[in-house]
Amino acid sequence: MFCFLSQIRLPCFTCVKEYSAGVTQISEVSHVILTLKTIRECDNGLQGPCPQVGSPLPCPVGSETLKNPVLLSWGHSCCTACLELYWKQRESWECPLCGVKCHKDSTVLVLKNRSMSGEKVSVKRPVCSLHSKIFTLFCLDHEEPVCSVCERSSKHKTHKCIPVDEAALDRKGMLLENGLKPLEEKLEGFMDVKHTFEQTTELIKSQAQQIVQQIEEDFAKLHQFLRHEKAARMASLKEEKEEKLLRMKNKDEDMNREMAFILEEIGGIKRDLVSDDISFLLTYKDTPKRAQSARPNPELDSGALIDVAKHLGNLQFQVLEMMLKTVQYNPVILDPNTAHPRLILSDDLTSMRFSDGIRLLPDNPERFDNYRMVLGSEGFDSGTHSWDTDVGENTVWFVGVVSQSVQRKGPVQTGLWRVGYYNNRYWARSQTEPQIVLTLERKPRTIRIQLDWARQTLSFVDLDHNTHLHMFTHNFTEKVFPYINIGSDVYPARILPGKASVTAEQR
Repeated sequence: MFCFLSQIRLPCFTCVKEYSAGVTQISEVSHVILTLKTIRECDNGLQGPCPQVGSPLPCPVGSETLKNPVLLSWGHSCCTACLELYWKQRESWECPLCGVKCHKDSTVLVLKNRSMSGEKVSVKRPVCSLHSKIFTLFCLDHEEPVCSVCERSSKHKTHKCIPVDEAALDRKGMLLENGLKPLEEKLEGFMDVKHTFEQTTELIKSQAQQIVQQIEEDFAKLHQFLRHEKAARMASLKEEKEEKLLRMKNKDEDMNREMAFILEEIGGIKRDLVSDDISFLLTYKDTPKRAQSARPNPELDSGALIDVAKHLGNLQFQVLEMMLKTVQYNPVILDPNTAHPRLILSDDLTSMRFSDGIRLLPDNPERFDNYRMVLGSEGFDSGTHSWDTDVGENTVWFVGVVSQSVQRKGPVQTGLWRVGYYNNRYWARSQTEPQIVLTLERKPRTIRIQLDWARQTLSFVDLDHNTHLHMFTHNFTEKVFPYINIGSDVYPARILPGKASVTAEQR
């Protein structure tokens, strides 16, 4: 038999079965299995008789005879030392003959050919327990190996039987496609999610570091008598940080266990695939069930990130009784965990600017990935609320509210009530009314948004010119959150501070 890919002669089917009986060792090279799909009966029309396994074979990678050969899953073979040297020189895990990528973390079977050293290999084959004869056939009706006497018995005489080598070849092919391949794809999915978890863990640490810096700056302004408040907030941050890092660690450990389970199953299937036909067929029934028992892909839970707004939002206002004159109160604190990756928030979480590039952030459930928008950290489902937004000279902007269940991934189709500027026109848009083009005599810069939950109204006012812009009337049924959407880098948009007193005053 001749391999047209590796350009070497290979042993015939019978020889390979004897050859595979010499599997004695598991190594850490990568993804090497004996795939009988690549092996066919010898063709007498090829060059000479079949080269027996005991005959010397050349290594297609090196120039010497094959030593400690390995067979890759796609049929290429070479020396173990040649393969390791090739991978080390190129710092990549790929086939040296065809360039197919190998999986570094997969188990490798190193095939040791005892007969090449002249050692006799005795293969003990399973026999029929009823007739003590070697299994030569496979019953398709009962899905089990049978001997020649069983075939003629009343139990199997009406059944269709095929040779065991043909049955093993077909079923190993099916197991490769329906068992091994799905598990490997599942493992790749786990590895992708693991990367997201690692990215989230690093962001949690970065967030914690930024929060510490901001807390240090704010508490420095409050002097010595605020130490107690500072210590309390630092403790709260540390507790949340440790809790969420521990949660990510536990998830990572759980996922490592799941990945280990999948790798174990993959290893088991690979060992089955290189076993002799009879041993393989005796255990084949249960193998697909093991392959199909993989767990679903883990997901990043909502709320995995540190609640930045809880630590920094209205920080100075909360200690207003002690330092009232130095406190600035903001009615809306922006939530960075919802911000589109192209938006950058200020340290005090009251302003946002447009970034030229997309920041590498985990795709947590709260974050918007299509519209350049960010939500306030606190939602409203009762009372009256008012906040002012400075949109400056931006050429694209929208302000308003969104429902709590608004779609965060992809285009946002429903759940928004907003006024904005786009394509050189001012618009009022919502899910309940046709969009309206607003005719304005003067360009607004500061917009006041007023929500009256009892009256079910949302109003927009141009504060610069004291002009009413638009009012939505809607039966709000769920909590709504303030939001800002900008699409240009001309000017940062920001929430303006409100009036501060011992208690917050709603306007």
